[in-house]
Amino acid sequence: MGHMDHFSAGWVTPVLSYAMACVGSALGLRCTVRALEADGSSKRNWLLLASLAIGSGIWTMHFIAMMGFSVDGTPIRFDVPITALSLLMAVAVVAAGVFTAGYGRSRVTSVILGGLGTGLGVAAMHYTGMAALNLHGAVDYDPMLVIASVAIAVVAATAALTLTLIVRGPALAAVAALVMGLAVSSMHYTAMYAVHISLAPSSAALPGATATEFIFPLAVLLGSFLFLAAAYVALSPTGRRHESAAAAQLLREVELTTA
Repeated sequence: MGHMDHFSAGWVTPVLSYAMACVGSALGLRCTVRALEADGSSKRNWLLLASLAIGSGIWTMHFIAMMGFSVDGTPIRFDVPITALSLLMAVAVVAAGVFTAGYGRSRVTSVILGGLGTGLGVAAMHYTGMAALNLHGAVDYDPMLVIASVAIAVVAATAALTLTLIVRGPALAAVAALVMGLAVSSMHYTAMYAVHISLAPSSAALPGATATEFIFPLAVLLGSFLFLAAAYVALSPTGRRHESAAAAQLLREVELTTA
């Protein structure tokens, strides 16, 4: 069995990957809250941005962490189409959970179903991303650790949505983002410890791209998107500000009409 090193790049990959998971989670959860203050197309757009933020955040977390993953005796390559599919899958499955949370009539039911969808999105992204792994050998999993990894993702995602949508408050919003980031990271490393690799030494070239050729540039692009989107959300007026601005505009129009 091939010896695996999950931290071959040192502390940089786990710390940076956790930070990206927290940023994506904070942005996505905040957008979900903003969606609850909106209606119509605005509500849909906030939920779509939430799905993109959480989906791209967990994808970036996973593949930054994978840049610190190595196996003695074989190089590692990533299948580009499957890697891209894992990103699309993350956004799509998370969107199902987030839209359920945003449009559900019962807040409790919305949180439970939203947490289930979001957690399964994290797991689907991870295992699809792992299917993109090309190396000289076979990859197998410990079934119990796989189940544990999915349970961690679902439970922690549900807890994060509970803190965000039911309890509320700025301090709890920060805690929710940290919890969600921890969920993604914990799920990732639990799932990675479920991996067993049986080497089949070979000198043949492996198909696919290295992490630095494909994953790193895309991770930088998605990371930039997250930070720019976070700035947009921070500067965008809240629902109450929109109402105040609309009221002020109406008052000005009345004054002009009666002048």
